[in-house]
Amino acid sequence: MKGPLKRGAVAKLLDCNIETIRYYESIDLVAASARSDAGHRLFSQADVERLRFALRLRQLGFALAEVRELLTMTEKQTFSCKQVAGIAEMHLSQIHRKVADLRQLAASLEEITSQCQRTDTPDCALVLSLKAPNKPLN
Repeated sequence: MKGPLKRGAVAKLLDCNIETIRYYESIDLVAASARSDAGHRLFSQADVERLRFALRLRQLGFALAEVRELLTMTEKQTFSCKQVAGIAEMHLSQIHRKVADLRQLAASLEEITSQCQRTDTPDCALVLSLKAPNKPLN
């Protein structure tokens, strides 16, 4: 990367939406460290690296609060590998719970859809099953 980049160039470099960068700026997650004479925000190499790190964390499903925490810890060098691993393991545990919940939802939906006879009439077993009072979905 040669010299500071404008927001659009950063978005292109990191293959992200320019609106994402704007949003991250609006919540003070990232910031351009300088401005051009014309007032355009200019991102330094360090700014781009911070944004890249934030984007990678978001791709892994970390919440913005967790992204902020990890950015702060790494930039201030106030972390240990053990702390970061703990945060990552906690996040991984949440992902495993979500996957289990999704599997249960899929099983429920498979059971309900298997009742559907796929006729051309409006008396659909699937709809009746979903409308049934007090019927748990598993």
